[in-house]
Amino acid sequence: MRVNRISRAGNRAAVGLSVAALAVGVTSAAGPAAAQPKAAPAAAADCSAAYRIEQKLSTGTTWRMCWRYDTNAGLVLEDISYQPKGEAQPIKVLTSAKLAQIHVPYDDGSVEYDDLTGFGFAQGLMNLAPAECPGGTIKTVKVPDAWDPENPNVKGLCTTTRSRGHAYRMQADTGNRVYQAQGKDLLVYTVNQVGWYEYMTEWRFQDDGTINMNVGATGSLSPGDYDAGDGRGWPIGKGAKAYATSHNHNVFWRLNFGLDGSTKNKVEQYDSVVSAPAQGGEAPRTKTTRTKVTKELAGDAKNMRWWRVVSNTGKNKDDHARSYEIVPGATSKYPGRSYTKHDIYFTDYKKCEQFASHNPRNCGTGAGKSVDKWVNGQTLTQPIVWMNVGFHHVARDEDQQPMPVHWQGFSIAPRDVTAMNPLTPPALADQNGQPDNGR
Repeated sequence: MRVNRISRAGNRAAVGLSVAALAVGVTSAAGPAAAQPKAAPAAAADCSAAYRIEQKLSTGTTWRMCWRYDTNAGLVLEDISYQPKGEAQPIKVLTSAKLAQIHVPYDDGSVEYDDLTGFGFAQGLMNLAPAECPGGTIKTVKVPDAWDPENPNVKGLCTTTRSRGHAYRMQADTGNRVYQAQGKDLLVYTVNQVGWYEYMTEWRFQDDGTINMNVGATGSLSPGDYDAGDGRGWPIGKGAKAYATSHNHNVFWRLNFGLDGSTKNKVEQYDSVVSAPAQGGEAPRTKTTRTKVTKELAGDAKNMRWWRVVSNTGKNKDDHARSYEIVPGATSKYPGRSYTKHDIYFTDYKKCEQFASHNPRNCGTGAGKSVDKWVNGQTLTQPIVWMNVGFHHVARDEDQQPMPVHWQGFSIAPRDVTAMNPLTPPALADQNGQPDNGR
């Protein structure tokens, strides 16, 4: 029940303020990995230093972007560019990226929530202690329409770096040499409280050009929801008295691509089909077919299906069009609402279309308030990508107390953005494509 959750959020405001008081004057922890602001070159995003994020990772890749804080979406990242070593200029990737809704329907049908546009997600930004942003910087965010107008400033945006393990490993053809590198990521995140839940919105920018978008739900189970019957909940605590009501978290993201500085990108869908071995063949055959997505689409993930957004203007050093592949994450698709029935939507840009459901903007008579209503056969000239990733939360004893983070999300991965692996060691830099046997 969100009534109880709202009251808890209010009661915890004082706790957040005490954390902020402890952190006065402390905006970063010392360390070689600190994501400190730097003077941006001319090619960087056009924003002031306070709203600029720029990080050169130890493997040579630099990510640049601007940030702002929206009254509904919370953190919005803009003008995102990627510059691996060997590239003279930053490669522009996204014009903007943000959450577009967190839809939470309960299994008993009693309630459903749209946390971004209907339940104060942005206003629930939490203060972060320095220990929550190790080796990084905590930026102060002025929260619009803050619940406490006299205290709108929250130390709530962490930028730091993380190791992710092997970026690659390769045994050399001769000798005992092993080529390997440990990957590094720029991590940008906030924590927003909505009643009993705390959502961690995480953006990971890898040194190989991949961007990972994740939302993690943590905090507490609502004791006001311990009233479900068997089949719509799970017993929490002693015996079988308190059944925590099961529910879904349907998270939407909105991506506006700007590959090579142009928002006029193309969309392509790829499907692979496996057939029986040909006569005399040893194995089944697989054929992959490309379909150009020229009109708005409500798409569904299937086995051996994927999409990419392709630059209209930029090519890599091999003369191949730059693109980003969309890599869906694990999902539990919720069929209960028209806008949650599909995994991905491609719509043509309209300024008013900002949130996947209960969109607060006026898009005109008959336009509808959800993303499914905007897929109406219009030609794609400036495609917007909407990704829907669901999680069906059936509570367990281990969810208390506090509740471990459960993550849901997806990635976009570079496809032909650079001519070779952007982390290729110098000794292998000449091994691109067909070997020159005539050397």
